[in-house]
Amino acid sequence: MNRIKFMNIYIDNVSMQEALDKIAHLTETTRQSYVVTPNVDHLVKLQSDDEFLKIYDNASLILADGTPLIWISKLYKKPIKEKVSGSDLFPKVCEMAAKKGYKMFFLGAAEGVAELAAKNLELKYSGLNVVGTYSPKIGFEEDAQEICKIIKIIENCLPDILIVALGAPKQEKFFYRHRKQLNVPIAIMVGASIDFEAGLVKRAPAWMSRVGLEWFYRLCKEPIRMYRRYLIDDLSIFKLIWKYRKSDT
Repeated sequence: MNRIKFMNIYIDNVSMQEALDKIAHLTETTRQSYVVTPNVDHLVKLQSDDEFLKIYDNASLILADGTPLIWISKLYKKPIKEKVSGSDLFPKVCEMAAKKGYKMFFLGAAEGVAELAAKNLELKYSGLNVVGTYSPKIGFEEDAQEICKIIKIIENCLPDILIVALGAPKQEKFFYRHRKQLNVPIAIMVGASIDFEAGLVKRAPAWMSRVGLEWFYRLCKEPIRMYRRYLIDDLSIFKLIWKYRKSDT
């Protein structure tokens, strides 16, 4: 696997198909492996969150989620092959799981949303086996009883692939802190992807994603929730591009 230095993390320079092949291999050969999908927002958070950075340092697969990362990689003369976003990866993993007989569990989104996404995907991919879904309550990460409940539910379902959609860095921290108890072969962090597959949130048109405007689409759809992220916090990416312009390969 070709892993390249990118700012203060590494990214696996792979195509979508190569990422799927790696996920299949990890599913069949490992325990407690996990996949992260860095985007601009992650890169900003990784500058000041040491635990988040440690999680990235130990990730089994790190996939570039977002056209801006492709642009930055070209600017650094270390081009990344392909954008492999969590939202594009998620349904393809479901398709692969249906073909290979992997059992899946969906964790995240609002109440009932993960269940709806599972039903939609099972209709779309014949043979897909979603053995369980669960939508944690708000603030669950501070509730030891709720965490124990989640772990027990997942343990009882024995999934091969755990899909975690709790938002970053919450989803990454939850899995990393409890990976030994969960003991699944692989977990994949996918952000808002369950909402998309449930059909409750519409993704940006493909052309907007291709030209790096998916963030603008989401801002227009959810201005109150996304304003600070896109128009304040994530603007520091320009300083980071300059800061890491001479980082070693």
